[in-house]
Amino acid sequence: MAYCGIPGAFASIAASRMFPNSRTIPYSDFFKAYKACEDGDCDIAVLPVENSFAGEVSAVTDLMFSGNLYINQIIELEAVQNLLGVDGASLDTVKEVISHPQALSQCDEYIESKGYVKHEYPNTAVSAKYVAERNDPSVAAIASEECASIYSLKILERHINTSSTNTTRFAAFSRSLNLSSGKRRMDSHFILMFTVKNEAGSLAKTLNIIGSHGFNMCSLRSRPMKDLMWNYYFYIELDGNINTLDGRSMMQELGTLCERLKLVASF
Repeated sequence: MAYCGIPGAFASIAASRMFPNSRTIPYSDFFKAYKACEDGDCDIAVLPVENSFAGEVSAVTDLMFSGNLYINQIIELEAVQNLLGVDGASLDTVKEVISHPQALSQCDEYIESKGYVKHEYPNTAVSAKYVAERNDPSVAAIASEECASIYSLKILERHINTSSTNTTRFAAFSRSLNLSSGKRRMDSHFILMFTVKNEAGSLAKTLNIIGSHGFNMCSLRSRPMKDLMWNYYFYIELDGNINTLDGRSMMQELGTLCERLKLVASF
């Protein structure tokens, strides 16, 4: 099972909770973890898709649109951020903090209140490992409690993220889509990605088709297409089971209107 980061990263924690008996393999970035699953080197890739405070993980959204993997499971993991330092460090000795950009964003208010200089690192766990190896009391990492244990750091302050409900959604990507039975269950969800012609009313017509089949939209957002300037694709998450008569009929109607249409998740 692939994930992005090193032991102690929130992705590794999510992967262990989703598949406790699986062997995990760390990769240095989202693309490499995704590609490992796509190429068959791993059966599953566990990647973050959205944070309740910082929003979508755009790089993973783009992989969902351009790649060939499917989401069959999503879990929510509370991301408690802590300030970690080496022995001899204290809140007064720390001058710089390092972490992943989203973790820094989640702790902006705390960082500003302390007057710390912040630096971006590719992963929270990588930042914790670096702090441990550097052994400098003026540098601290923002990471999980698990990182403190793994890299022998001490927790200088707990729960420094601005939001008290800081939660990240992690998705399990695989090469096949597991559709549930054809019963209409409202605890089921699915995700579509699509493009429409750049003309008046195209998006509205698409949403009307979805609504006419009784599916509730819980998220809609757009992302720029990398190869076509000022063109966008759309991500939409819906409640309900796509593997029903209504779902199949909806997909058929959308196929006549959308230039590109992908079912990327059913969970």
